Amino acid sequence: MSQGVEFNRLMLDMRAMQMDAMAQPKSAVQAPEVGSSSFAELLGQAVNKVNDTQQASSQLATAFEVGKSGVDLTDVMIASQKASVSFQAITQVRNKLVQAYQDIMQMPV
Repeated sequence: MSQGVEFNRLMLDMRAMQMDAMAQPKSAVQAPEVGSSSFAELLGQAVNKVNDTQQASSQLATAFEVGKSGVDLTDVMIASQKASVSFQAITQVRNKLVQAYQDIMQMPV
């Protein structure tokens, strides 16, 4: 369940950054505050979390396959589904970013 919480936190941070960007006057460009996370850092953290989730799922599946005691099939399946959902979510974020980039590049100057 913590993966959902982390994704929701990422989305809230992204929305807050969007609101801050929209509230700033067009002529004044301010440097990011010290201690605040940039969009690239947040995106990198999200990708790293997805990678960690997939690796944990793979390790759990391997442990189940070799017959390690204490590893239950339901835990393996839940970890696998968490990894799958988190990968699908980050893929959708990537698709939206690529689409936004393409839209910006096609704007007339």
